[in-house]
Amino acid sequence: MDITIHTTSLPHDDPDASLAFYRDALGFEVRSDVGRGRMRWITVGPAGQPGTSILLSPPAADPGITDDERRMVAEMMAKGTFGWILLATGDLKSTFEQVQAAGAEVVQEPMDQPYGVRDCAFRDPAGNLVRIQEVR
Repeated sequence: MDITIHTTSLPHDDPDASLAFYRDALGFEVRSDVGRGRMRWITVGPAGQPGTSILLSPPAADPGITDDERRMVAEMMAKGTFGWILLATGDLKSTFEQVQAAGAEVVQEPMDQPYGVRDCAFRDPAGNLVRIQEVR
């Protein structure tokens, strides 16, 4: 089989703030932006990697979940326990400094982990955890 990762999804509760984080702080390209108001589906991805994207989507738009489930998702997003993603860079120090300078919420400064990687972590505007690992 020849399978690749094409798109993964993260929720947003403020499309403009999420767009600014992924476009301006992380430097991702905007691939599409459809919908209006809070009901926007925004696809972003790293420059030079057109086959890999993140879909930023409104969790309330899923017709398959109940009102109770929507409330639970909103509560988990507010606590930062709902969504997360792991990104990679060749220069963690520089990447950390750029993302921090853009005003992103720092969860963990760059550090060596006991399991053999060096990484840092931020929260996006929706509370999603964004870990960035250094590729050596």
